[in-house]
Amino acid sequence: MLRATSRLSQFTVALGLALVVSLSAMDIADARRAGGGSSFGSRGSKTYQAPAPTQTAPNTAAPIERSMTPNTGAQTRPAQGAAAANAAKPGFFNNFGRSMLGGLLVGGLIGMLLGNGLGGMAGFLGLILQVALFAGLAMLAMRFFANRNKPATAAAGAGNAAGANRVNPMQNLGAQFGKRDDNTHARSSTSVPSAGFGANTSSGAAASMMQPAVEEKPLTVSQEDLEHFEKMLTEVQTAYGQENYGTLRQLTTPEAMSYLAEELGENATNGLRNHVSDVKLLQGDVSEGWSEEGKDYATVAIRYESIDYLADRNTGELAEGESMEISESTEVWTFVRPANGRIEEWKLSAIQAA
Repeated sequence: MLRATSRLSQFTVALGLALVVSLSAMDIADARRAGGGSSFGSRGSKTYQAPAPTQTAPNTAAPIERSMTPNTGAQTRPAQGAAAANAAKPGFFNNFGRSMLGGLLVGGLIGMLLGNGLGGMAGFLGLILQVALFAGLAMLAMRFFANRNKPATAAAGAGNAAGANRVNPMQNLGAQFGKRDDNTHARSSTSVPSAGFGANTSSGAAASMMQPAVEEKPLTVSQEDLEHFEKMLTEVQTAYGQENYGTLRQLTTPEAMSYLAEELGENATNGLRNHVSDVKLLQGDVSEGWSEEGKDYATVAIRYESIDYLADRNTGELAEGESMEISESTEVWTFVRPANGRIEEWKLSAIQAA
């Protein structure tokens, strides 16, 4: 009986350790191809706004995670701000309680490993129940005292909400020309001939009242622009696979280049090299086109195929992916150039996973 209990204890500990290892393994980044599945760069005043969905990328693109553009977007509404503040308050199970329970769990597992068996586990579970009971009493007491101040807070929130819901005549006028999204933006669409890329182009028509005013003008993305973007897709991915820093600098903004160089540097540090070849655009269309502060921006959704894999830098041994397998990727790329600039002046400014 004791032997069976010991085996059960060891199995439980092994299962716990396996869970920890699996969670750690999930943190490994997908470093393949330019962008590597991450989202970075700048889209001007729209950096922290989701690009408009398209037929190529109907789902919302991943938010930009790394950018040198300050996040000066819309302010949180009073009611939302209060909810966010309450959610951010450290609770028992958010910090100390979670750490303590985690420590008790580890201690119990170690105790079982050292031979205490199911008897030690029963005492350990009893201790957890006692801690949970005290935690529940503490939370009830905190909630009771917090509710005593709730009427005053609710009254203040109602007053702010009434002010926020006042009708703005300009908003109603703008709503007649385009469908409004959650950021109170109106979008207008113009059609462009398609060759590889689709015909849908959209641009922001009005800045949100909750964020600093940035004058935006609609920009029509031409067919020549689309063909140039298709060419840049192949050039950027090929240069990335060849670790050609000079070509990447010519095709990207300094900010985007810094992130791509960081990815290549991490591969080199790990003794790997990312091989990218046979890049081909399958489908693409325009999400947004606009001008602001002396710059033109164009955000396009692209679905393309390529041979993309990681290999050991010295031996060439395959580390990730397949050297002869074609894979598909869907991303959202943003290009920027000086206002009314030449087609050759477009540079890759941001990449977002889609």
